[in-house]
Amino acid sequence: MNNQEQEYLKELEKKLWNAADKLRASLDASQYKHAVLGLIFVKYVSDAFTIRQDEIKADLSNPDHEYYLDPADFSEEELAEEIAIELEQRDYYTEKNVFWLPTESRWQFLQDNGPVVIGGADIEIDGKTKKITSVGHLIDNALEGIERENNKLKGVLNKHYAQLRIDQAKLNELINLIATIPFNHKSLNSKDILGHIYEYFLGQFALAEGKKGGQFYTPASIVSLIVEMIEPFEGRVYDPAMGKRYIPSFNPTPYMLQW
Repeated sequence: MNNQEQEYLKELEKKLWNAADKLRASLDASQYKHAVLGLIFVKYVSDAFTIRQDEIKADLSNPDHEYYLDPADFSEEELAEEIAIELEQRDYYTEKNVFWLPTESRWQFLQDNGPVVIGGADIEIDGKTKKITSVGHLIDNALEGIERENNKLKGVLNKHYAQLRIDQAKLNELINLIATIPFNHKSLNSKDILGHIYEYFLGQFALAEGKKGGQFYTPASIVSLIVEMIEPFEGRVYDPAMGKRYIPSFNPTPYMLQW
């Protein structure tokens, strides 16, 4: 990562944190961190889904690709319908290790319906009407959809947004703020962006929580020292105080070792 990209990330992190912290109001940092970090994850997987959609569209229009749809075989309307059907095929996403997202779990759906459900509203999801009572409920519903469609995430996501003591309008503002995170940056890898923002926010929440912050965040300098000392390139690291921590088999970076 060059200096220009690093500076870009630093400016992005500070801008996002300053805006997000203003929306926190009286909500405790230990609760608010779950709201912010959970939404960052949803934005990340949704952007990955959208990027894969764009790749599929390109493949469907490429005569040299096995997925090509020849316009000569369809009317204009039929071709558009066929493309829409193909874009909803789960296998196209799972073959590239991209999480499959149902309609209600896609970021654009959250953004479009956030203002609508303030105070409660009936919204349409794939032809069915569902009662959504608040912005928090809308987000919980999106997380439930992700878990339902991806077994490896079942029971992992924090589905308690409807219980947060935060003004619905502010929660909707938080959705719009996180929408500005560019996980499809032209030169930066989306995982790098996610890692930098996630680690920066963890550090800021740790500062906001004071002594309790150390329970979920270790400064990058200490993590880097651990990496250099034990060089964990695969397997698991056992710590008597903290239990076991998984170390990815690919080139570890500090934020991967957060606990």
